[in-house]
Amino acid sequence: MHYLSLVLRNLSRNKRRTILTMLSITVSVFIFASLISLPGLINQVLRDRANSLRLICHSKAGFYYMLPEAYRRRIETVPHVDAVAAYSVFVATYQDPKVQLGVLAVDPDNIREIFPDWEVTADADHQFKSIRTAALVSTTLMEAYGWKVGQSIMLRGTMYPVNLQLTIVGTLSEAGAGPRVIFRRDYMEELLGRPGTANLFWVKVDSTRSAPEVIAAIDEMFANSPNETATETEVALIKNELMGNLSLMVNGAKFLAAIVIFTIALVAANTAAMGVRERRHEMAVMRAIGFTRSSIVGRILVEGLIVGVTGGVLGCALAYVGFELLPHVAKALGPLALAVMLSGRTVTYSFLIAALIGAASGFIPATLATRGDISTELRAV
Repeated sequence: MHYLSLVLRNLSRNKRRTILTMLSITVSVFIFASLISLPGLINQVLRDRANSLRLICHSKAGFYYMLPEAYRRRIETVPHVDAVAAYSVFVATYQDPKVQLGVLAVDPDNIREIFPDWEVTADADHQFKSIRTAALVSTTLMEAYGWKVGQSIMLRGTMYPVNLQLTIVGTLSEAGAGPRVIFRRDYMEELLGRPGTANLFWVKVDSTRSAPEVIAAIDEMFANSPNETATETEVALIKNELMGNLSLMVNGAKFLAAIVIFTIALVAANTAAMGVRERRHEMAVMRAIGFTRSSIVGRILVEGLIVGVTGGVLGCALAYVGFELLPHVAKALGPLALAVMLSGRTVTYSFLIAALIGAASGFIPATLATRGDISTELRAV
């Protein structure tokens, strides 16, 4: 207890310095936890889709090239295919023309079978099939715009020069569908004069073992045609897209996280060294009256640990709050805002790093300051 009271007294000796050091560690832990969580985004998304039975069939030339909607019927004849749905992109705005919404047109007949992760209720599915202008909306968009089931909304098309008059018949799971508005593709075809095309086809297979066979059969079926296809699993598509679009950001996040931690470690070590230098004569007197070198070093080590642990706890708490608020304040990230999360491993690493910074910032200066002779230090008093 005597040692603890001495530690607390020394920490409160220069309150401003102690508080600023804690806050610097807090901010560094928050930044570290935020940046280091980005590399886990790809693995998280892939884990969520690891057992998916869905394939994506798109144009071999790229996603921006359309495929004939007649391909659907031919794909349905391939062995091991359980269901197929055409899928078209229709970007639109609501109220604010600067904020674009992800609006997608889907064939209405196999929604629950192909997309069970959307968590569409049986009643909503029935109404979606029955009402020509029906729409399914993610829960986040429902909350953001104050929409209710049964409400009619008008969306202004940006990709196509037509507007959508939609009736909300149900909600979509945010985790499965992302912040999306889903409406019927036959309604889109009607508005656009029935061009008879789709961006891609979602294909559900009977098992993951059948996927390679189905992929080969579909692509062979349309080989050497004017609209050749490239079919791949949902996991492979997500992995390629994320790795291509986010690899630079992920690697940059790791590099920045290392720089932040290293910089704050130097700042904390320098601050602790200043405090130790100011108490060098005091420590010489303590050694002269019977305090051992290890007890003095241990006391300063505990001081650094308290500062580091406090900063780590505050930084992890701040990161947790930030990640909880992310889906509500970063709609531009779309489903990425929902996929990024603060894992227990990240919290543990962040906390341990903060404690290590605090301990090292106290231990190293104290060890160096107490290695000299007592007589030499006392003569300098």
